[in-house]
Amino acid sequence: MKKSKWIIDSSHSSVQFRITYLVIASIRGCFNAFHGFAEWDENFQNAAIEFNIDANSINTNVEERDKHLRSKDFFDTELYPTISFKSTSFKKIKNEKFRLEGHLTMHGHTKLVELMVEYNGKITDQQGCEKISFEVTGKVSRWEFDMKYNSVLEANSLLIDEDIDITINLLLGKEQ
Repeated sequence: MKKSKWIIDSSHSSVQFRITYLVIASIRGCFNAFHGFAEWDENFQNAAIEFNIDANSINTNVEERDKHLRSKDFFDTELYPTISFKSTSFKKIKNEKFRLEGHLTMHGHTKLVELMVEYNGKITDQQGCEKISFEVTGKVSRWEFDMKYNSVLEANSLLIDEDIDITINLLLGKEQ
């Protein structure tokens, strides 16, 4: 069966993250530049998904913090300008929920990660193009990618948590 290819519509998609700061607060941000595609046959069988993020496009709405995040303490974007993901499996769990596994490469390290995917539906837009939508969520340990910058606060609490919550809202268009 022939696979159909779907291209991420980055102007109608988002890559967001959240990390705990000072034990009681959250820092939220996003990456503004990314692209990718997905291929699958009917009912998302034999899916192949690739995704690339420009690490320099990180945005937390605080320029000094963004500059620090691009530094060697975190993403080291001068040396590692791209965050990439390539799927190894995409399996239906129940109804419209799937488990996506793949290799995430960030900060010069590649690790197998598991993400949850919820299918939001398919529609034909005003121009007659097929569109499909998913929400991808998961947690990634920044320590596994050798991003260990931190400070110890009172009662041995850490300034910045280890885990990063990820939410990716995707709108994809079928390649013509």
